[in-house]
Amino acid sequence: MESSHALTAFAALSQQTRLDAFRLLIEAGSEGMIAGDIAARLDVRPNTLSANLSVLTQAGLATATREGRQIRYRAEMAGLKGVLTFLMQDCCHGNPALCQPVIDEVALCDC
Repeated sequence: MESSHALTAFAALSQQTRLDAFRLLIEAGSEGMIAGDIAARLDVRPNTLSANLSVLTQAGLATATREGRQIRYRAEMAGLKGVLTFLMQDCCHGNPALCQPVIDEVALCDC
């Protein structure tokens, strides 16, 4: 992952509603959640949430699938894995072997 893409992901997560929505999507797993259900759980107006989910989608951290009149959102785990790997790729003060088990676990996660 390039620094510019990582910065886009960090910017997307740097707002409370987006961070809460992303964490909720991670919790929902592969089933994801309908936008209206996310808005209700977070007590956010639907149009406000829609704008925030759009930011997460553009950052590669969420996907959206239309189901009739509703939109189902899912956490994009590949995007999350990319961010986590980016953060840890040069870790541990010159001794990356210390972080390698975590990097390997993130890479193997089938979430």
